[in-house]
Amino acid sequence: MNINREQVDALNAVIKIAIEKNDYADKVEKVLNDYRKTASIPGFRKGHVPAGMIKRQYGKAVKFDEINRVLQDSLYKYINDEKLNILGNPIPKEKQDINIEADDFTFEFEIGLAPAIEVNLKPKKGIVRYEITVADDQIDKQVERIQKQFGKLVAKGEVINDDSLEVTGTFFNEEKSIDTQATFTLEELSDAARKEFIGKKIGDQFQLQTKGLFKDAHSLMHYLKVSHDEAHHLEVEITFTLEEVNERQGAALDQELFNKLFPDGSVTTEEQLRDKIKEGAQHQYNEQADQHFLNTVTDYLVDNTKFELPETFLKKWLRTAGEKELTEQEAEEEYTRSEKGLRYQLIEGKVMEDNNLHPKFEELKDFARNYIKAQLAQYGMPTDDDSYVDGIVDRVLQNREEVQRIQQQLVFKKLIEFYKENVNTDVKKVTFDEFVKVAFPE
Repeated sequence: MNINREQVDALNAVIKIAIEKNDYADKVEKVLNDYRKTASIPGFRKGHVPAGMIKRQYGKAVKFDEINRVLQDSLYKYINDEKLNILGNPIPKEKQDINIEADDFTFEFEIGLAPAIEVNLKPKKGIVRYEITVADDQIDKQVERIQKQFGKLVAKGEVINDDSLEVTGTFFNEEKSIDTQATFTLEELSDAARKEFIGKKIGDQFQLQTKGLFKDAHSLMHYLKVSHDEAHHLEVEITFTLEEVNERQGAALDQELFNKLFPDGSVTTEEQLRDKIKEGAQHQYNEQADQHFLNTVTDYLVDNTKFELPETFLKKWLRTAGEKELTEQEAEEEYTRSEKGLRYQLIEGKVMEDNNLHPKFEELKDFARNYIKAQLAQYGMPTDDDSYVDGIVDRVLQNREEVQRIQQQLVFKKLIEFYKENVNTDVKKVTFDEFVKVAFPE
């Protein structure tokens, strides 16, 4: 066997593989002999079928399979041995006529090579990284929500202007076959619809418009039992009969409530409850701020790290990479959609390789262990039994999909930490509302 590479340019090459008879003949002979031992052909005892007959019936197919196996094995061994950083997969060159009767064969494969990349992590203008602070009024609102959630319902005879007030009644429209009972809060209603409810008493019937009834049109699906399309296009008058009005009175901030929220007894005062709420909110805010920061760094790196790609090769590869062959136009569109992701994938790989960020197995195992302990603690389960926790970790790491998911989370964590320490940043402290306006502009 002879393998060589012809460099077309910096990003494209052709691998030529010459396979000779002695590369495959022994294996073909062995497979045919095995067939002869097990073949059941009328007129011959098992294991006594003439070798010539076996060769005539199966010889070409076995030879083809073995040549293909040798070809694939040698191709990818060569790529690994030569440490070629290829993009996509090798593509057989077109118009290679193969005569299966021949003894020697030559195959050619086109490959696309990853470019050399230089990553600049020190922009002149620092990349903005937001630190979201938890405002006292947010904690106040969460305490109030908790009190409402664990409080008790007190029946009222009239609708008053209170977000948490719950009303129960029946929606009716004969033409649209709507006749459903629903319970919802005033907070879910649009401002215009809320005005129609204020002052109404038990037993009152009044007309409402389905369009703009709730702040979220999808609420119609749940409360009126209509389809998704109907929820967005329904514009009819509907009769509502008020049957119940309930005010949810907040639960007292006492040990009974604290124990419901934290069965481990870690909270005994309102101050400790507020600290727990702040801690949980801060964790969520940090995750959102980190994701935004990573997205911003990603955009910067893709926009400012210039390199060429083997574009023609990649488009050709995309045409045949999937289950269904794409047209040239479809491959062009797919390349346009995936180019940014490919560029960042190469940049990220370069950053991780240069800075030894690829997760090691022990890191993966420790990360999984900490994640599982956090999940157990969240449900009030003990986390100090190491053998129990390690048993769960071992089972999780036997699931390929779980391993990939955990690995992605670990890579995310390592990249965030690395970028925070090594990218020029401009840290800005903001409230959550300020962050939302910047991160998700309308």
